[in-house]
Amino acid sequence: MKTDIQIAQEAKLQPIREVAASLGISEDDLELYGKYKAKLSSGFMNEIKDREDGKLVLVTAINPTPAGEGKTTTSIGLAQGLTKLGKKTVAALREPSLGPCFGIKGGAAGGGYAQVVPMEDLNLHFTGDFHAITSANNLLAAMIDNHIQQGNALRIDTRDIVWKRCLDMNDRALRNIVVGLGRKVDGVVREDHFVITVASEIMAILCLANDMEDLKKRLGKIIVAYNMDKEPVTAAELNAVGAMAALLKDALKPNLIQTLEHTPAFVHGGPFANIAHGCNSVQATKMALKLSDITVTEAGFGADLGAEKFLDIKCPMAGLSPDAVVLVATVRALKYNGGVSKEDLGREDIDALSRGIVNLEKHISNLKQYGVPVVVTLNRFVTDTEAELDFIKHFCEERDCDFALSEVWEKGGDGGIELGKAVLRTLETKKSEYRPLYSYEDTSIEEKIETIATKIYGADNVIYAPAAARQKKQLTELGYGNLPVCMAKNQYSLSDDPKKLGRPENFDITIREIYVNAGAGFVVALTGDIMTMPGLPKKPAAEGIDVNEDGEITGLF
Repeated sequence: MKTDIQIAQEAKLQPIREVAASLGISEDDLELYGKYKAKLSSGFMNEIKDREDGKLVLVTAINPTPAGEGKTTTSIGLAQGLTKLGKKTVAALREPSLGPCFGIKGGAAGGGYAQVVPMEDLNLHFTGDFHAITSANNLLAAMIDNHIQQGNALRIDTRDIVWKRCLDMNDRALRNIVVGLGRKVDGVVREDHFVITVASEIMAILCLANDMEDLKKRLGKIIVAYNMDKEPVTAAELNAVGAMAALLKDALKPNLIQTLEHTPAFVHGGPFANIAHGCNSVQATKMALKLSDITVTEAGFGADLGAEKFLDIKCPMAGLSPDAVVLVATVRALKYNGGVSKEDLGREDIDALSRGIVNLEKHISNLKQYGVPVVVTLNRFVTDTEAELDFIKHFCEERDCDFALSEVWEKGGDGGIELGKAVLRTLETKKSEYRPLYSYEDTSIEEKIETIATKIYGADNVIYAPAAARQKKQLTELGYGNLPVCMAKNQYSLSDDPKKLGRPENFDITIREIYVNAGAGFVVALTGDIMTMPGLPKKPAAEGIDVNEDGEITGLF
């Protein structure tokens, strides 16, 4: 079987002008990045803003396992399948981070015959969006330290600087550092930290901003530190907004590429869902809705993370209303949740399936709390047996979920037709009554955290570390109690313990830190041992990546 990168490199791509033309986008509205990539001009959204929106379909998944689920692959294959069914379809996806590409996960452009291309470009530098975000983040960091060095007119407490530097790479050695060492002219000595770029507030701001005016307003609200009187100091007070916006000018524009079957794909923004809000840009999603019958989008990791944040943060902020949710699972992943070792997942085991399917059951019930119809799809493997497939199909239908097999990895759009038909059936026969899980204004930070912990994760209680309790009180007093909450939690379990698989019961969620991303417009709550700067594994994917004399990359995925 060919690798993903071999399939992508052998594909015959359409010039991006032709892909754009299929959506009615003229060349005047494109900013070309070579033959197969483009950004949309700043004014294009204004040209189409009065068009009616198409349907919005979110693709999410059960909790990820080493057995693999294939959420992005399913999103792309579904878009290709719907195109084959005669629907004008656009995929709206996130850009990959270099951290997983060189770390443990590999590329993030889909897989098999359900990929977006050019795959190597997308997984590496693409159109430079992440570099622009990194630069804007670190410019602000440099301006903080320079302000302190030049007299500290804002009376910044150097022990209470909350803005961190960032890098789009897994590098655990940068989590906790000391800056300003050396001579007096080299700056003030203080502890500092790095986060991965996808966890930067600027990534979240770019993904939630509607336009340049909104972007600048949000950038100005960023809290970088607190002064000696415990009052917030903002990026606007440092006069950093204009320069950051200049660095982000092009990154703000959505990117257009294509699937292997030439279905258009807007791929823009890339916050992680375990440590950030996990959704592609509002601008790209809104643009796709104006240009398509159906927009297929995704949100990172399991439905307890990405889908919850899509439904409780992105949709209310952007005024979006999803029409259906596709929940991706695999037989193998469900058996893994039922206690089967990775080596034995190829054997039929209905007992293990019945134990592990409680994870799927919890995600179904969680999504139904939002009033959105659910379609369950199984990403099919050759080791799946008919008995196992029938067991899951019956289980889903008993819970009023349409069900379909997905074979998009092997068959591309043809393998997504069954799923596409199930989605169309659901759109035609079930009306979405979408509603967020909580009200922003009428609930406290504590109530929002406890609502997510109990209703989505299934926790009994929430325990606050002393620092988190103080921070919760301080943020409420500063007026940030009316913001939504972005939970930072491990992706492997519904609990904050990654080893508790299936549907954990009788557990508490521990909140160790709470801070505000005032520009993005949400409060972040860190649970358990979640890290905002990952590390590389013992054998990183980077060791297997190479490029030959002709410039052809190998080993990316």
